[in-house]
Amino acid sequence: MSDYRNDVEELEAKSATAARLFDIRRIIGGLFVVYGIIVTIAGITASDADLKKAQDININLWTGLGMLALGLFFLIWLKLRPTVPPTPPAPPASPNSPNSSASSASPASPASPASPAE
Repeated sequence: MSDYRNDVEELEAKSATAARLFDIRRIIGGLFVVYGIIVTIAGITASDADLKKAQDININLWTGLGMLALGLFFLIWLKLRPTVPPTPPAPPASPNSPNSSASSASPASPASPASPAE
């Protein structure tokens, strides 16, 4: 029985680690940062012909900076509020445990104050 419990605890620990590793905020934030860097570099190296096509607005630069900001927002959010691993359910109390006899007894009703006889 002890080996089974150890195996379960080990799997729960691995599951919590996998949940933190594959948090969607990490994936989205990382992708936005990588693509934001690429698009920002494309915006910095834009030629005059590229700018004239976009009515003299460096759209790659602005889009890249926006993607970087969004990606950093997701990664900071992940750092400030990490995912909490789920807590395992409490094991049911066995009928032979010392606490089970106290909990199975009927609760004592509070004594009502005796009304004074008039």
